[in-house]
Amino acid sequence: MKKYIVQLSEDERSSLEEMVRSPKVSAAKIKRARILLAADSGLCDEEIVDDLGVGIATVERVRKAFVLEGLVQAIDPKREPYVPKSRLDGAAEAHLVHLACSQAPEGYARWTLRLLANKLVELQIVDGISHETVRQTLKKTNSNLGARSDSASRPKKMRASSQRWNKSSTSISALTMPTIP
Repeated sequence: MKKYIVQLSEDERSSLEEMVRSPKVSAAKIKRARILLAADSGLCDEEIVDDLGVGIATVERVRKAFVLEGLVQAIDPKREPYVPKSRLDGAAEAHLVHLACSQAPEGYARWTLRLLANKLVELQIVDGISHETVRQTLKKTNSNLGARSDSASRPKKMRASSQRWNKSSTSISALTMPTIP
């Protein structure tokens, strides 16, 4: 026995039949409308799959959306954009940045991503974290780890060379041009 039974009102049925005949409606919406019309007429899911050439999961999904959310959502489902859940909350990010700006562990010149990830687990700030998550978190912060006073400074740009060498008395053009006596 089906859990989600489609029962269309007269208005819903007429709007779906009009939608199926309309040339300006997308094929996906027409297919969902036909699924609802077939389900309302008493066909089982397997018969709808055979008649319309859709998957069983599609029929079940459209049926469920109609019963739980209504006709509009069943015909035109709006999917919520996927937003990946971060492993680090604000406090954990603050710990990570503080740790990355601190003195490196003994035997290391600086913190590596894997060292930072292992230290976060060791301090029980997180249960587990990959070095890639550490990299992405540090990348989105505005901390500049190379700007510390105890680090090596970047070489300064050299001034442009003097233009005096161009004006020497022995230039290439003087050597290649024949002299006329």
